[in-house]
Parts: sequence; C-alpha cells; structure tokens
Amino acid sequence: MSSILTNSSAMNALQTLQNVNKGLNETQSRVSTGLQVSSGKDNAAFFAISETMKGDSGMLSAINEGLTSTKNSVSTARLGAETVKDLASDFSERVAFAQGSGVDLADVQSELDSLVSQIGAAISQSTFNGDDLVSGAAATQTVVSGVTRSGGTFAATTISFDSVDLGAIETALGAIDLTTSTDLAADLASAEGQLGAAISAATSMGVAEKTLEGQQEFLGALTDTLDQGVSAMVDADMEEEAARLQALQVQQQLATQSLSIANQAPQNILSLFR
Repeated sequence: MSSILTNSSAMNALQTLQNVNKGLNETQSRVSTGLQVSSGKDNAAFFAISETMKGDSGMLSAINEGLTSTKNSVSTARLGAETVKDLASDFSERVAFAQGSGVDLADVQSELDSLVSQIGAAISQSTFNGDDLVSGAAATQTVVSGVTRSGGTFAATTISFDSVDLGAIETALGAIDLTTSTDLAADLASAEGQLGAAISAATSMGVAEKTLEGQQEFLGALTDTLDQGVSAMVDADMEEEAARLQALQVQQQLATQSLSIANQAPQNILSLFR
C-alpha cells in the first residue's frame, strides 16, 4: 500500500545512509589519527590496557634517563679508582726497589710523595656533577631501576652498589716514610695491601657500571616491546582502513541514490489522479 504520510522506503534508505555515514566518519577518523582505539568508547578493555602500558613506557624511559646520570658518576669513579690503582702499583714498585742495599731512600721517598700527591688529585677530580663515590666511608647507593606490576601491585625496583673509599688508600700510602722507617719489609707489605684495596675498588666500580649499562639496555628493549604492544592494540591497519574507506564511499553514493529514488515514490501517486 502506498501512502503520502509514511514513506517506508525513504525511511529505510535514510537509515541505511545514516549507518553508512557513521561508518565513513569512523573510518575517516581512524585514517586521520592512525588509531583504531582512541578512547574508551572504541574498546574499553584495550583502551585501559594501552593507557597503562603507555604510562609504564614513559616511566621506564624517564628512569633510563636517570640511570644515565648515575652511570656517568660510577664511570667517573671507576676511572678514578683505576688511576689510583695504577699509581698504587707504581708506589709498591718503588717501595720494593727501596728494599735493596745502597738505595738513596730520600730520593725514593720523593717519588713516593709525588705519587701520593697524584693519588690525591685523582681522587678529588673523580666526581661527576658533584656526585662523589670515591672519598669518605664506603656506603650503599640505591637507585630506582624500573617498575613492576607483578601480582597486580605497582612497585619500583632498585639496584644497589657500594661507593669506595679511595681516600683511605691515599692516607695509608702517605703514612709510609722510608727515611724514618725501621721496617722496610712492613712498608712493602702495607703498600701491597693498599694496592689490593685499590684493585678491589676499581673492580667494584667496574661491576657497578656494567650492571647499570645492562639495566639500561634492558629498559630500552622493554620500552620498545611495550610500545609495540600498545601499537598492536590501538593502531589502525591503514591498508584495511583504506579499502574500507573506498567501499563506504561507494555505499554512500548508492544509499544517496536509493534515498532519492524512495523520495520520488510519492510523486508517482499523483499520476493516479490525472
């Protein structure tokens, strides 16, 4: 039955056109933003997960940047410790030389004094941005190394390492005076002991630096993995969206024509009254 009050065909065609336009707008939005999930209404679960992962990625990147400063401080301390180790080795060699007979101990002592002075200079210069890890009593240093959500609980992870006391080595070597010594063998043993302490300090700083480097490499890889995971959930497949856009544009044209045809139907009723 035809009616001039209700055009069912036009209503159906209009609904079809509206649905096509809605799909077209959504597709155009995905094409322009590159995202298939840009808000909670698109996919609530993916949106919540991706936003959390984005936050973790940002925090890990910031922590990685912070570790760079710490690593630079440790690297500087390691260089200072290695320098002191080399100087302590030279010191031990000169004390060992003094064990022989006919040696001018005053001349050797002058060399030792110079080495101790160089050790002091190395220690005072082995700081990075005011961060001193080589003088004063050894103390545990703790830095944030990442974040974890294990067991559904958010927490920060940390890395700890010990600073070193190169100043104690300088003091012990400076206490040796061959010109007044009554036991050169004991002086040699003391020098060797401080050389061992310098080697231990250099090794400790080297291990700490390597640990920080490894953690930074891990954080970099982890950040990339998180970013890829977010991308897999929220990024639009541009090839698929391009194909969908073309299809919807054709559907829009056909729906528009269908609506036009449906709107012409009441005009046909006029011919019945002519």
